[in-house]
Amino acid sequence: MQHVLVIDKHKQPLMPCHPARARALLKAGKAAVYRRYPFTIILREREDGNTQPIAFKIDPGSKQTGLALVADRQRGKRVVWAGELSHRGQQIKAALERRHTLRRFRRQRKTRYRPPHFNNRRRVDGWLPPSLMSRVHNVITWYARLSRFTPLTSISMELVRFDTQAMKNAEISGVKYQQGELMGYEVREYLLEKWGRQCAYCSVKAVPLEIEHITPKSRGGSNRVSNLTLACHDCNERKGKQTAAEFGFLNIQEAAKAPMKDAAAVNATRWRLFAVLKSSGLSVEVSTGGRTKYNRVRQGYPKAHWVDAACVGESGENIYLAPTHQPLSIESTGHGRRQRCRPDTFGFPKAHAPRAKSFAGFQTGDIVTANVPSGKYAGSYRGRIAIRFRPSFRLNGFDIHPKHLQLIYRSDGYTYMKGETASPAA
Repeated sequence: MQHVLVIDKHKQPLMPCHPARARALLKAGKAAVYRRYPFTIILREREDGNTQPIAFKIDPGSKQTGLALVADRQRGKRVVWAGELSHRGQQIKAALERRHTLRRFRRQRKTRYRPPHFNNRRRVDGWLPPSLMSRVHNVITWYARLSRFTPLTSISMELVRFDTQAMKNAEISGVKYQQGELMGYEVREYLLEKWGRQCAYCSVKAVPLEIEHITPKSRGGSNRVSNLTLACHDCNERKGKQTAAEFGFLNIQEAAKAPMKDAAAVNATRWRLFAVLKSSGLSVEVSTGGRTKYNRVRQGYPKAHWVDAACVGESGENIYLAPTHQPLSIESTGHGRRQRCRPDTFGFPKAHAPRAKSFAGFQTGDIVTANVPSGKYAGSYRGRIAIRFRPSFRLNGFDIHPKHLQLIYRSDGYTYMKGETASPAA
């Protein structure tokens, strides 16, 4: 179960408390709800207090990023809060491509006589495409929020999925890193990512996969990752001492040498995120995905982004994770569109966006409660509203007047749900 974040009467962060303790404080009137996401209470009378080290741990990903707060208590390290942050990089990329198409079409229609200009805009150092930079902004936003309500003392993040430099010369002997257990986890994580966590020959998923040599070692093959793939046990047995080409898969060797563009893009965002977090003044521990998986498997925890975040780095070796711990599922939705002109399919303007984003004190995405006294929809409701610039909003599929609404949580660019628990593996 998630712990509740606590701040004193001067809004200074204290140690998170158990939900039962928070309920008792709220019931006794000693605390009040300060924020719902992440759920935070403020103490009415208390100020200051003893705190213990808390690490903010991050497992950056392409579509989802795992977040975890790990408290270093006397009884050991414990996950007190966790979340899974879903990014909207693909939506941003699709929107930019639509804008690009419309602009090219308009240029061809109106200014085809003008010579085209390319690469005529300067980019600042460390520039990333908006679809990638949005991932960095999302994580930084949640770091800033959690640092306001939690006494953070350190940061741990997964900087790269796998150490490709250490895997290039796998035949070299005498290197302690490559002879240790961790090297095997680096290779497995790389292959799982590259081959989509399925058999390269029969494409079966959700079965135990084995590392398989495309060109067998008995035929002169090496242990380099460019000669490795994943295969289920049956395909590995049938292939035997044949090469992949002899086994009937001519494209396997080319696929093994192909670069991983998605992984490279994610690694770029991680380096940018690392640079920003480094400037926070806290100590930043970095590690690889292989190390994260090594820690998680040794402790018997299942695969989940927030679990991986808790297991990042050397500090993730001995982490207590309650079987009933339920993370917060966070989805980035943005703050609306900046596009002022709404074009049709052919790129011609058909409407213009309204100047204001709010009406009657509400905006689209706000979480509200509604108490309708009479009529067809009489009753109490709760949900997110979609505003119109007239006193008729949409809530749960029907129209409602704003006079019946009471604001619970103002839209902040994210939607929230309860995540799934990840009980330790048997």
